[in-house]
Amino acid sequence: MKKLIYIIFFVIPYFGVAQPELTLEEAIALALENNYDIRLVAKDLAIAANNVHVGNAGMLPTVSGDVSAAASIQNTTQTLLSGETRALRGARSRSAAYGASLDWTIFDGLQMFTRYEQLKALKALGDANLKAAILTTVFEVMSSYFDLVQQQQLINATRTALELSAFRYQTAENQYQIGRASKLEVLAASVDMNTDTTNLLRQRDQYRSTQIRLNELLARDVNTDFSVADTIIIANDLNYEALSRWAKQLNPTLQSAIVNHRISQLELKRIKGERYPVISVSSAYTRSQSRAALGFSTESKNNGFNYGIAASVNIFNGLMQRRNEQNAEFAMEAAEIEVDRVGKNIEAQLLAAYQTYLMNLELVRLEERNKLIAKENMDITLEKFKLGSIAPLEFREAQRNFVDASARYSTAQYQAKLAEITLNQIAGTLKTE
Repeated sequence: MKKLIYIIFFVIPYFGVAQPELTLEEAIALALENNYDIRLVAKDLAIAANNVHVGNAGMLPTVSGDVSAAASIQNTTQTLLSGETRALRGARSRSAAYGASLDWTIFDGLQMFTRYEQLKALKALGDANLKAAILTTVFEVMSSYFDLVQQQQLINATRTALELSAFRYQTAENQYQIGRASKLEVLAASVDMNTDTTNLLRQRDQYRSTQIRLNELLARDVNTDFSVADTIIIANDLNYEALSRWAKQLNPTLQSAIVNHRISQLELKRIKGERYPVISVSSAYTRSQSRAALGFSTESKNNGFNYGIAASVNIFNGLMQRRNEQNAEFAMEAAEIEVDRVGKNIEAQLLAAYQTYLMNLELVRLEERNKLIAKENMDITLEKFKLGSIAPLEFREAQRNFVDASARYSTAQYQAKLAEITLNQIAGTLKTE
């Protein structure tokens, strides 16, 4: 009797304690705001966006200010043309100069423009990487969320089984007390009740572990307790041809491969630009002053503006130019192969996921019918058990069939939903709002 009281008051009601419900939309919003992977990739994108500037590509001049000062103490002896000799110990001399200079490369074989295009391509690559991180995180959040919904349904089914086992145990105990049942029936009912109790506790532990994992994805306190929705709504109208078209346009992995191919094309163009001359202009304004204790001039002052133009061209550098161009061509061809490889891989993933999706839709319909049949069978068996017209083993079998059917139905729903969000992730159409 103490065991039954423990089951009724401590085990069965535990899951029914009210917890704040976390909706899927709230979970996704929290993940987009807090998830560490997304935040790190977003910082990389911010750096790439900040680098898209004409100055970073070498299009702007550089201007510098220069200041210098020097002093010396020397023992000096001078012999003039007349033969006169002058000597001075501890002669001091000082000099100082300051000014500004400008250097500007005005032509480098259009390499600066190519570098600017590369910077924009790197930003586009950062955009694709951020989208990939967002889709991956949202997929993981949705997967964990619907896993919790599935496990909650399994807990409900297991709890129902435990309630029936507790009823069977109490019935056997009562009948044993009045001599209408044997001790064996009580022991068998007790064993089944203990088994269902263990199953419920294990299911709750798994639920809590998944709950902690979801809290980690949301980058919040992992001890946060919450409840989730009680149903899984599955989209049954996904079209393979439409998903395939979207995947070619939106899949971030494919977009990254395409951007990398573009970057390799620009790198080849930049290297070819090294064949052309480099033309630069420079100018400077300088003021200087010097003083010396001994010499023909003891003080000098200068100021003025100078300017110039310079050009250089690579004539021969040990055939490195041609070798660099060949390597860039190889890299570009490899990037093109990678685009084809990623495209075929995505096509294969999408087709396999779509076949799994269709199969799971069929399983959901089948297992739903099985669950209804098992529920009806259990209800009828329960009524017969109350009337004493059915053996406890038959009642237990009907009970087990209901739990198994409920578990299969919940699992089929979860797998179908998982296939659905997998398809949307591959196609790049997974909702992130």
